[in-house]
Amino acid sequence: MAERRLRILVGKPGLDGHDRGAKIIARAFRDAGFEVIYTGLHQTPEQIVSAAIQEDVDLIALSILSGAHNTLLPAVYELMKEKKAEDIVLMAGGVIPETDIPGLKAAGIREVFTPGTSTETIVEWVRTKVTPRA
Repeated sequence: MAERRLRILVGKPGLDGHDRGAKIIARAFRDAGFEVIYTGLHQTPEQIVSAAIQEDVDLIALSILSGAHNTLLPAVYELMKEKKAEDIVLMAGGVIPETDIPGLKAAGIREVFTPGTSTETIVEWVRTKVTPRA
């Protein structure tokens, strides 16, 4: 029996209204053979975690450009823990200062990609660091 394809939820938390990067990464994931669920703009941490659980995803990939990364990303991970879903990998990308990345990783975000990272680099990271949960 073939191994299940990775299922990835791509989301835009908070009031950030720019989703071009999220759509580009969603397409790169799809083209790499992953199943992709894109939740759209203005999602709350609760909506993101709920959708991730309902869709049985292996990875949550969040795009954030609003500057609220130190609040929203840890909030998503805390909800994942509350819902016993911390086995889902959480990654983020966007305009995030390098100085904030260690704190985000300590808060449960597995990897953070900054502007200029190639889609190939991100896809390769997913291929090597994320495995199907079931």
